[in-house]
Amino acid sequence: MHMHKYEKIWLTFGIGCLVVFLSVVGVSAFYLGNKPASCLTTINSEKVDQTKPFDKPGLHKVEGKDWDYELVFVASAFSYNPAQVKVPLGAKVKVIATTKDVIHGFEMAGTNINMMLEPGYVSEYTTTFDKTGEFLVICNEYCGSGHHLMSAKIEVVK
Repeated sequence: MHMHKYEKIWLTFGIGCLVVFLSVVGVSAFYLGNKPASCLTTINSEKVDQTKPFDKPGLHKVEGKDWDYELVFVASAFSYNPAQVKVPLGAKVKVIATTKDVIHGFEMAGTNINMMLEPGYVSEYTTTFDKTGEFLVICNEYCGSGHHLMSAKIEVVK
């Protein structure tokens, strides 16, 4: 079979790119052991209310950690618990969230906080709140007929 010179070049380039891409993914996954963050911590989704720290959602001061506060959220049936929370300006906060029922999103508008909350898994994100104001937390994963009502508010105060 006769192939044109340019066809051979593009075919060689495409196969070379594919080999490089798959090699990088393979080394990252198997040699370095990288995994999605949701694989790290699991929780029994039927006992979220009895499991620490989700038994007391809200903002909690912590000592001896790399962060100042833990902000615990529980998502369920078109609501977040707590619905509103105040965070001090300049605080380094670890946001810890999970869900009791179906997949929910956790996006804090105006920031780069964006997590997927899956039943049985704990999602975490550490950030510093360095500007005052009210930030809306919305669910960006369709979760049912009341999805558009699902929100919470984080107020950063001095």
